[in-house]
Amino acid sequence: MPDPFEAFDIDNSELPKAIRKAAFTSGGYPYADKLDDDDYDTQMYKLQKQLVLHQAHMAKAGTRTILVFEGRDAAGKGGTIKRFLENLNSRYNLIAALPKPNDRERTQWYFQRYIDWLPAAGEMVLFDRSWYNRAGVEPVMGFCSKEQTAHFLEEAPEFEKRLTKDGIRIFKFWLSIGREMQLKRFHDRRHDPLKTWKLSPVDLKALDLWDEYSEARNKMLKATDSRHAPWTVIRANDKNRLRLNAIRTMLHGLDYEGKDETEIGKIDGRIVLSADEFLGMEGE
Repeated sequence: MPDPFEAFDIDNSELPKAIRKAAFTSGGYPYADKLDDDDYDTQMYKLQKQLVLHQAHMAKAGTRTILVFEGRDAAGKGGTIKRFLENLNSRYNLIAALPKPNDRERTQWYFQRYIDWLPAAGEMVLFDRSWYNRAGVEPVMGFCSKEQTAHFLEEAPEFEKRLTKDGIRIFKFWLSIGREMQLKRFHDRRHDPLKTWKLSPVDLKALDLWDEYSEARNKMLKATDSRHAPWTVIRANDKNRLRLNAIRTMLHGLDYEGKDETEIGKIDGRIVLSADEFLGMEGE
């Protein structure tokens, strides 16, 4: 197959500044420059202090929380999850990043293998991709049938409703990046010996399926955005702003001892959107 990065392989190292700039503002991103790193570090320190306070409350009150992170490949899911957990106890704050199902799991009820990862009292589970594979990667890549996806979209809101009625809080994040930003991040991975493992044949194939992923995403957001488990869309071209606003969204949505809304800060309405707001725009 032709090399999708051929146009960027000038000296097999740095992309031209103009291309990086265009990637940053792609997909209608409202900022021209990344948030200053010193400003980011100051804000992140305050947020992580609040996360530690929430952890203490979670242990005392026995609350249960789920965070679902979805988005295109290279949208920043893994890095955002790491910032949530950087100063938390991994015994009670867990990452669920499930591999593809084995032969036995493929014959189970679709949600069954995710149930083992649901939080117990005093726990928070962060899903790096989740049951929503059935609404995105699987149908676009031909790993499931249209009928299976339609059944999932009907069943997912009810599944989540049962969880919330049992007292589990669910936060669902869709991380939205521009097409040029995805290509730039794939290029960076390709030329970084520490990150080449992140670039898979499925990732490369996704470059030619941008519109199909957009259609699947929109269908998913419409069908599964609910009052009990709404979607939050975060424009993610700037990883600094993404991480701060994802943490803020969760902290503002929870009650816990020691909560300081001034320290948490305001959610950036230019990049944090409801599903309806996002679908009302042109999208990525």
